Amino acid sequence: MKVELKIPSPGESISEVELASWLVEDGDFVEKDQELAELESDKATLPLIAPESGKLKILVKTGETVNVGSIACTIDTEAKGKKTAKEKAAQPAKKDTTGEASVSKSVQKAKPAAPPQPEQEEKEQEPSGEEVSQIKATPLAKKIMDENGLTPEDIIKGLKKITTSDVKQVLSLKNELSARPSAAPSRESKRSKMSQLRRKLGQRLVAVKNETAMLTTFNEADMSYVIGLRKKYQKQFQDKFGVKLGFMSFFVKAVTGALQQFPRVNSMIDGDDMITPEFADICIAVQTEKGLMVPVIRNAESLTLAQIESQIATLAEKARNFTISIEEMTGGTFTITNGGVFGSMLSTPIINPPQSAILGMHNIVERPVAINGRVEIRPIMYVALSYDHRIVDGRDSVSFLFKVKEFIENPTLMISGGKDLDELLLGI
Repeated sequence: MKVELKIPSPGESISEVELASWLVEDGDFVEKDQELAELESDKATLPLIAPESGKLKILVKTGETVNVGSIACTIDTEAKGKKTAKEKAAQPAKKDTTGEASVSKSVQKAKPAAPPQPEQEEKEQEPSGEEVSQIKATPLAKKIMDENGLTPEDIIKGLKKITTSDVKQVLSLKNELSARPSAAPSRESKRSKMSQLRRKLGQRLVAVKNETAMLTTFNEADMSYVIGLRKKYQKQFQDKFGVKLGFMSFFVKAVTGALQQFPRVNSMIDGDDMITPEFADICIAVQTEKGLMVPVIRNAESLTLAQIESQIATLAEKARNFTISIEEMTGGTFTITNGGVFGSMLSTPIINPPQSAILGMHNIVERPVAINGRVEIRPIMYVALSYDHRIVDGRDSVSFLFKVKEFIENPTLMISGGKDLDELLLGI
């Protein structure tokens, strides 16, 4: 019986995918639940799985764009399992030992004289004792020789002898190189097809530039407090929760706290309406080989630092391995991107539609800053907030970013709702 394997739907609103690569060859025998191919949509990469065991017949070529629901291949379930060509080549040939003992005995009884070699190598010429004594060794080589009780004679005898074929090969290579013209700089170019994911990403970025009134505001954050917390409690944190304490969780927590005070930054435009969620689903931009992916941390405002770090690690690993689902990248009310891991000092991040704002983190550099009238060296990070001016006013955007700065420079404010602990204690 032949089983038709159709292109699955990656998610709503996606009608076609690109067959990125086949992991098996046409005619191979495949096992049930074996991964056969990688399918790439404009949002994610997903595998094509064999529903049954049998012989594979490929109907769609690599790189071809096909509609969801079309037949990618068929599997003949009545075919018996056969090793693929690669498996056969990797399998060592069986050794026929029939009559091996009797042949060996007959050879021993009547061993013919060895025929003369047509090109007999010259007799190996060994250097005389005087020549060996004149050979110089570097101090390090001499030290190693002395430690292991070796003499120059031992080294010379241990070397492979030089034969006429070796000399002829070197001469041939030398003549070939000397006959070649001097190497000219390369003028070659490589052409490769853009993945569907990267093409769609490019279209969305251009649309953002053309359809939004995007502006960017900047500030700087003193990372001393956060760095101190990480150094002091990193081991205890990792021992208890099984994940490292990074910078991203602090920024996610700071962003969710600032969004509660400036909800318009968390809003989005839908036609003539403005939608303002009462939750914060934070997208974390992850760079992969096939383009940028933005997995979502749901209800980040209710999570602890450890829970945030755990979700970031899991989602980032899935994104880089292309095992992340469409659901894990759908939605999101606000995005954070960290160009600092690549060394970026400052940038203007592009909004992730239909969201209205995105926070850009950058590298941490020790800079001279004025602290209480004195110049001190502090670890400073420049932060940037790009926002859609159609929905977010300048006051809200600047105030939001300043609140993020406050939370990062004094993280204890995150657990007090942004109030100073003394004020909270006094009830003022």
